[in-house]
Amino acid sequence: MTANAAKSPKYDLSTIGEGQIRLTVGRGERLMFTRSVHMNPACSEANVAGLLSQLGRETLWTSSLPEGDLGDYILAEYRSVGVHMDTMVRRPGGRTALYFMEPGEYPMPANVIYDREWTTFRATGIDDYDWDEILNTKVIFLTGITAALTDTTAEVVRYAADEAVKRGVEVILDVNFRRKLWSGEKAREVLEPIARQASVLFCSIADAEKVFGITGTPEEVTAELQNRFGCKYVVSTNHTEGPYLRGREGFYPYRTTPVNVIDRPGAGDSFVSATIHGYLSGDIREGVKWGQYASKVALTHKGDLTRVRPGELDIPLGTDIDR
Repeated sequence: MTANAAKSPKYDLSTIGEGQIRLTVGRGERLMFTRSVHMNPACSEANVAGLLSQLGRETLWTSSLPEGDLGDYILAEYRSVGVHMDTMVRRPGGRTALYFMEPGEYPMPANVIYDREWTTFRATGIDDYDWDEILNTKVIFLTGITAALTDTTAEVVRYAADEAVKRGVEVILDVNFRRKLWSGEKAREVLEPIARQASVLFCSIADAEKVFGITGTPEEVTAELQNRFGCKYVVSTNHTEGPYLRGREGFYPYRTTPVNVIDRPGAGDSFVSATIHGYLSGDIREGVKWGQYASKVALTHKGDLTRVRPGELDIPLGTDIDR
């Protein structure tokens, strides 16, 4: 083994976030009147790691889950696509995070009801994790969702970013603001220092305003985000418009084509994941295109984790059969 090979990071991407179970009511139903739900594992960060693993990347997901069937159920989903879990914390007792979803039909938006208070993950602190293993990676992927849960999880996310920078590991941050978890003011307080450490910042046009108070056209918003935080790249979305990429070499808008929506959760994670795949490959502009395709695939099947083979990223979307 050469000296360079010995120093090569073990993982392409490492991430940390709370494993959950999503319970979705049928289309046209409200939670308070339904008699059945569809259940599937969920975790934004694990979704990103899971798709990247399918694309040939070595990924590590860290979380803290109670021992027992519910925790095992969540882990089995992401283990099935090759995500490493060497740093997973398991505790006897404690709660597993749940969230309920009403899919919604126009004009009613989809609605999420969280049931994730007093979970094992929320009380797991910095000293409980194996940082030498977690940071044996090219990049660490962090989100505002995990930072929003408690002061403890915010401290964990901030420590992960600070320690990554000290060790020469790149930070990728997805703001991913959730108004039901925290306020824009609190999000800004916690996330601004991390954004300044990020090589790649994912932040929607709406989140730029809600969290950082930045408004304007997509070109203006992405320019201000890059100027304020000094990121190599800013990747932004704007509902059904965009996405947009801002790099030091310029601004690149992309065009979105609509698809029929079967199940929405996980589509944004798929976009982020495939875009990161492009970044790790040295071509984030192509990565955004891969992200667009992956998110469209995510919208057309059920479950938070998108299952895509590497060769499928270049298959044109259509209604015919791939024979």
